[in-house]
Amino acid sequence: MVHMTSTPPRWAVRAAHLCALVTLPTGIWRLLLATGHTAGYTDSGYAAMDFTGWGAGYVLGLSLLSEAVALLTLGLVRPWGEVLPRWIPLLGGRPLPRLAVVVPAAFGALALTVLWTPLVAWWAVPHPDLTAHGSVVVGLLYLPLVAWGPLLGAVTVSYHRRRVGGRQAAAASIITP
Repeated sequence: MVHMTSTPPRWAVRAAHLCALVTLPTGIWRLLLATGHTAGYTDSGYAAMDFTGWGAGYVLGLSLLSEAVALLTLGLVRPWGEVLPRWIPLLGGRPLPRLAVVVPAAFGALALTVLWTPLVAWWAVPHPDLTAHGSVVVGLLYLPLVAWGPLLGAVTVSYHRRRVGGRQAAAASIITP
């Protein structure tokens, strides 16, 4: 029998859900680009970005990948982030090693923080390929991504503490009659 750790705190569950939500505005914007809408670009800026053919596939794939990775954060607050679901062939029902989850999540949080934090200076940089209105809208759509790394980091710390605490509690129950 696999020992389940404590229930995640409510704030961690909310933060995990926010991780999945902060990628949606940019994903929807990229979908507009892939379907031929300039979505704030000038005509020449849109043409230069080449959102047709492979370019459309790229922005579509980037949107799907971003959302899929963001949804993985839910595993840090759900049982399937501790024990693989039974329907997974050969591995189902096995516990996930804590560090196999914490290390990639921590590196992901750090990478996302480094990648998206510069967006706070979006409006200080000219964007000649975007219209004035488009620059404001794109900045507002990308701004939620600044929170993605710190949110993931906080949820990762919570997951780590629960998993370590659960192991310590299990060890104490074995030692103490």
